[in-house]
Amino acid sequence: MSSVEVHQHIVSLLQKPNPVILDIGCNDGTDTQKFLELCPQPELYCFEPDPRAIARFKKKLGPSLNKVKLLEIAISDRNGTIDFHPSNADGDAKDWDLSGSIRRPKNHLTEYDWVRFDRPVSVETRRLDDWCSEAKLDGVDFIWMDVQGAEADVIAGGMRTLSNTRFIYTEYSDRELYEGQLSLQAILSLLPSFEVAAHYPRAVEGDVLLRNTRV
Repeated sequence: MSSVEVHQHIVSLLQKPNPVILDIGCNDGTDTQKFLELCPQPELYCFEPDPRAIARFKKKLGPSLNKVKLLEIAISDRNGTIDFHPSNADGDAKDWDLSGSIRRPKNHLTEYDWVRFDRPVSVETRRLDDWCSEAKLDGVDFIWMDVQGAEADVIAGGMRTLSNTRFIYTEYSDRELYEGQLSLQAILSLLPSFEVAAHYPRAVEGDVLLRNTRV
């Protein structure tokens, strides 16, 4: 299934012209842009702590930027600041920012040795439950979660929000690319009301769509 087909499939499941969508780890807005194209009137909240990605997000969205709410923060299990480990590379992949995480890289250093991680920087971070409470979001239709091994942190700080979320899309890896990264089974054990609605396998890692059976 292509990237476009994945987004189309997800939007078809939401069955709403104005779904509440959280794009956590939105990077340059590629996925945000697809949801804007597929949904007539989405309520879209995007979270990204990397200044380089934020700049590209604003450039990519351009005139559509006023249709989303961009939060220049990381979502984690605490409020305040947290170390963010920005990724980089050389040559054709110069300025590679797709692997940055609030989790320290582990097996990523050998599995993808062309990627390097620069000195960590302090970024603002919020618990998902606290942010949603302040934003007065009582329910979420869909969370697109691309947080590079920090799934446990998002879940720990967002249990109330997740209990009122219909669908979650997330990456996973059983190779602990980042310290403490959860396997798919570990993610499911933390989210007992969720079941696998669709699985999008890759070489070793994969992407999965989870459905909340209680909402």
